[in-house]
Amino acid sequence: MALKRMVLEIGMGTDIRGNDPTKAAVRALRDALWHNSLGVAKALGLDTDDMKVEVRIGVPRPEEVDKAAVLAVLPHGTGTVEVVPGGLEIPNEEGTDRTLIAHAGAIVWLDLPEGGR
Repeated sequence: MALKRMVLEIGMGTDIRGNDPTKAAVRALRDALWHNSLGVAKALGLDTDDMKVEVRIGVPRPEEVDKAAVLAVLPHGTGTVEVVPGGLEIPNEEGTDRTLIAHAGAIVWLDLPEGGR
C-alpha cells in the first residue's frame, strides 16, 4: 500500500471585524471543502473515512490558531493541521479593528495498493 495524493482543495476565509485567526482559518477550510463532493474514495472501493487530509493554513499570527477547531471541520477521514505565516490583516480607518484573511489548502491522500487499483 502507498499513500497517493488525490485532491488539492483551496479556500479563503475572513474574520471581518473580530481579528480572530481561528475563525478565519475555520472559514478558509470550510470554503475549500464545502464546494466539493469527493467520490474518489468510493470509486476506488474505499470508505470516505479512509481519506487522510493534510490541512495547511496561512494566516497572520499562526500561533493563535486553535488547530483542533480547524480539524473539527473535516467531515470525513483523519487529518493533520499545519499553520504557517500568511494571509492578510487590513486595519480599519480608525485603527481600532482589523479584517483578517486566511488561506487554506486541503490535500487529500488515499492509501492505494502499489500499481493503483
